[in-house]
Amino acid sequence: MQSRSMATTNKPKMPKKLFVKTYGCQMNVYDSQRMGDVLSSMDYAMTDQPDDADLVILNTCHIREKAAEKVYSEIGRLRPMAESRKQDGANMMIAVAGCVAQAEGEEMLNRAPAIDLVFGPQSYHRLPELISRVEAGEKNVIETEFPVEDKFDDLAQKSKNRPLPRGTSAFVTVQEGCDKFCSFCVVPFTRGAEFSRPVAQIITEVEQLAALGVREITLLGQNVNAYEDNGTGLAGLLEQLGRIDGIERLRFTTSHPRDMDDQLIAAWADNPKLMPYLHLPVQAGSDRILKAMNRQHTADEYVSLIKKIRHHNRDLALSGDFIVGFPGETEADFEQTLQLVRDVTYAQAYSFKYSMRPGTKAAEMDGQVPEAEKSERLQRLQELLNEQQLQFNESFVGRQFDLLLERPGRFEGQLIGRSPYLQAVHVDGNGHEIGEIVKVAVNNAGKNSLSASIIETA
Repeated sequence: MQSRSMATTNKPKMPKKLFVKTYGCQMNVYDSQRMGDVLSSMDYAMTDQPDDADLVILNTCHIREKAAEKVYSEIGRLRPMAESRKQDGANMMIAVAGCVAQAEGEEMLNRAPAIDLVFGPQSYHRLPELISRVEAGEKNVIETEFPVEDKFDDLAQKSKNRPLPRGTSAFVTVQEGCDKFCSFCVVPFTRGAEFSRPVAQIITEVEQLAALGVREITLLGQNVNAYEDNGTGLAGLLEQLGRIDGIERLRFTTSHPRDMDDQLIAAWADNPKLMPYLHLPVQAGSDRILKAMNRQHTADEYVSLIKKIRHHNRDLALSGDFIVGFPGETEADFEQTLQLVRDVTYAQAYSFKYSMRPGTKAAEMDGQVPEAEKSERLQRLQELLNEQQLQFNESFVGRQFDLLLERPGRFEGQLIGRSPYLQAVHVDGNGHEIGEIVKVAVNNAGKNSLSASIIETA
């Protein structure tokens, strides 16, 4: 009897299963990865199937229209799974994280009783404590306060000596929050005021990633070029990260035109590891609409800034964001947006119909544009942007550049990588491995990708 008891006691404990569904931006992707890091200390292992998960986290985004409705729909799909698991004597905890959770936490708990836990993007370092409260029987746990402690400092301690593999490229959040208060945007209310991580903490994280074979880092922030730590701006941070062995490529997103300083502009000439790609949202081409949006710049100031940046790197690929149908937008205003696109030319861009976000100033504005009108304008804008994207890609036929091989393609022997200009590139990768940087010659171009041949190992 004693030996059987000892054998039972020494039986290895099975890890609990964690499923995370990520909505929205790259920062949410990073946040989801860090949640996995934090929960590994509680013996959670990631699964790509929610059916038998012990914990399901929906990491939400509040930027686009009907974001909350998508979450409620997903909860409706998960609820029968949770009930089925309970009948089998097991539990499935359902948690909602991110910006929708931050903005609508109490309402979500009232509307969807199946939710066990709601927490905002500033609180995921507290997950072990929050989950323990649910496991102890507490109902409808909610954490949407902005904590006093530094989330990133706490996470650095939790994940110390336990970095998880990320692949050949990785996101690293260096800045959160925004102080610009664009009239259409909820970010200042869901992510809080601008906050920059310490340089030393970022360097440590990137060094860990480099040791795991990561070769490309993309620095993330709601307003990443507002980064500042004791006199070190984003350009200085990029310079220091460029010295780390193994890191060959650096990128950053998303930027605000008001914070694009001379040091950062010069970095495209001074820092050989900074890729020739910039995402710089403008949102509209009409000064009247830009003022209503509280963008704090004019269309001419934006165009002049682009010219200044391209003076330092004429090969720069530019992407942007556009909102059509903002309250009060006329056909004349929209035509000015089209003209700005023609004047600037974009390698790619993201364009959306204006959607009302409760709590923002724009939601209270008169002159809401009819849905049909917004749809028609969006179609015209996207036709122009798609035309420019195809022209940009076609300009690479016959050109050569270095390509970072990142993942397998659909066909045997095919590999897919990203160019310095962020294009997806398909190559015959026989004899080469993921993680290599190779020199390629482009032989074909489509709107969304390029085809190329490897000519040598870089």
